[in-house]
Amino acid sequence: MSHESPRCIVIGGSVGGLAAALEIRRLTGADVAVYERSGAQLHARGAGVVMQPDVAWLLEQHGRAAEDVCVGLRERVRLRRDGEGLVQQALQLMTAWDTLYAALREQLADVCYRQESELVTLDQSGDEVQVEFADGYRTHADFLVAADGINSQCRAVLAGESRPTYAGYVAWRGLEAEADLPAEVVSELDGRFTLFHDDGMQFLCYLVPGADGSTDPGRRRVNWVWYINTPAVALPDVMRGTSGRAYASFVPAGDVNPQSQARALELAEQALPSLFSTLVERSSLFVQPVQDVTISRRVFGRCALVGDAAGTVRPHTAAGTAKAFADATLLARTLVGWDNSGALPVEALLDWERQRNSDTSVIAQMGLNLATNSALGVQNAPQLWSPG
Repeated sequence: MSHESPRCIVIGGSVGGLAAALEIRRLTGADVAVYERSGAQLHARGAGVVMQPDVAWLLEQHGRAAEDVCVGLRERVRLRRDGEGLVQQALQLMTAWDTLYAALREQLADVCYRQESELVTLDQSGDEVQVEFADGYRTHADFLVAADGINSQCRAVLAGESRPTYAGYVAWRGLEAEADLPAEVVSELDGRFTLFHDDGMQFLCYLVPGADGSTDPGRRRVNWVWYINTPAVALPDVMRGTSGRAYASFVPAGDVNPQSQARALELAEQALPSLFSTLVERSSLFVQPVQDVTISRRVFGRCALVGDAAGTVRPHTAAGTAKAFADATLLARTLVGWDNSGALPVEALLDWERQRNSDTSVIAQMGLNLATNSALGVQNAPQLWSPG
């Protein structure tokens, strides 16, 4: 067999999958192709993203500065229920899922990126990985990266593990153009990471780039997330869309059912500072249950799991995207020097698995500690969302 660059399939076309495709192509010269189960425009499920060093570094390798895709913050403000706050100096950069997605996708404009590609079979035989999708499309490659998220079908096939576990609380979210919100609200939030917490809930808010990626005042968006302890018995109602669809991990804006939306508005009025209750009232709500995937194996022959497919960390760490990017970069480094005529670097891949699992376990524990500090998802904590 001639010495040729390897072919790599990436299953999952969100930001973690795009990062994997970019880094594997950059460092190995591989011919990459990306397959995403969703059709049309992907939902911005992460909404706001705190810029972390791993993300900034990868962007820089591909010609983008973090500052170009971020809104800068100067202060952290912890509000009391009456609206008074404790102010601390804290410089941070904030971006958004769709801004990152656009920046990465632009770098892969010349590669196969196929949507509506729901994996149904994955087989390893000989020196190849073969996959088939629900529409009958088939392809093969020398290596496969599974970046298909918390409900990873690749994980289900490779490890026999598919269902994440509910952590006991839900993240309500909003992402609104600043131009559509009261000027006094935007003024209070501008340049600040603003938060409030009480036992059983936590609310965070900051500005991010606009839908077109603009960071100019007047064209940005206000991103917020509100974590609320919610008993498991109430979860099916929260996750039922107006269409009647039972969502597993994300109810998009526009499909939150009226009963859940009314309950969220009522609780916001009762429990939040007025600044935040106004935001909830003026937003098109979407919702995600906080879920855990236990960290386990990542390497299965010619396949490797990255990002949430390999194990989750709680969102309070602000490290989910950075973890996926680090997975991608370090996996790509492991494959440097390998071509499709040589043996797979098995020991190096297993070393990568051990190191990434160790690092992820540390971050996961930090996330659990942060959740516990706000009594989120812990035993005997206040249940602020009533069933029915």
